[in-house]
Amino acid sequence: MATTRILIVDDIPQVREDLRTLLPLAGEIEVVGAAINGLDAVRQAESLRPDVVLMDLEMPVMDGNEATRQIKTLGLDCRIVALTVHDDESSRQKAVQAGVDDFVIKGAPVEILVQAITKKE
Repeated sequence: MATTRILIVDDIPQVREDLRTLLPLAGEIEVVGAAINGLDAVRQAESLRPDVVLMDLEMPVMDGNEATRQIKTLGLDCRIVALTVHDDESSRQKAVQAGVDDFVIKGAPVEILVQAITKKE
């Protein structure tokens, strides 16, 4: 079973810590980094080269949509999974236009999140 290397991006420390603790329990996920905003996410994605970036969309300094655009522009071979509280069509459209590959609502069952992270295209 191959391990999926992920970068967690969220401005809330407790969310980052909870995900860092919970996701590796799935057995096929390795957390390689955690970023506090979009700018930090772009920098870390470029240096860490994760398989998946788990991206909050609403953050200070640089939001998740802009960070997604910049990561995609770098040509990194990674998928972006948006993890957000916003479940409206407008937010989904903006995320897809930015380059988000998958979309999970915060509070969804962990199995749904793991499935989105480990999905092979």
